[in-house]
Amino acid sequence: MMPYERWQAWQVSHGLVRRIYLATQKWPKFELYGLTSQTRRAAFSVPVNIAEGSAKRGSKELRRFLDISLGSLSELAYCILLARDLGYLAEEEWIEIDAERNHAGKLLWGLYDKVRDS
Repeated sequence: MMPYERWQAWQVSHGLVRRIYLATQKWPKFELYGLTSQTRRAAFSVPVNIAEGSAKRGSKELRRFLDISLGSLSELAYCILLARDLGYLAEEEWIEIDAERNHAGKLLWGLYDKVRDS
């Protein structure tokens, strides 16, 4: 197990990516290189930056990568909102995914604070 895999923020973010990939499989094919791609990249960026930051030397570098992850969660929030408004995500599915995204964000902020204080 890699060190970052022990962090709840990474675990929840990893689950969120899987959920996003499954949800976007149902989106229109004409969105493959547009909203689908952007949504997947935003979701993927969260755990991948946590993982990359964990391999850097020092807490300042890790915080920088966690900051990028936080930005990607915001980007994802807009992507799924737009997908809901376009009818690609049902309201119930959007609520569930957004709650998972919000949970990942809280855990990520907690990790960021812990690293900042160390």
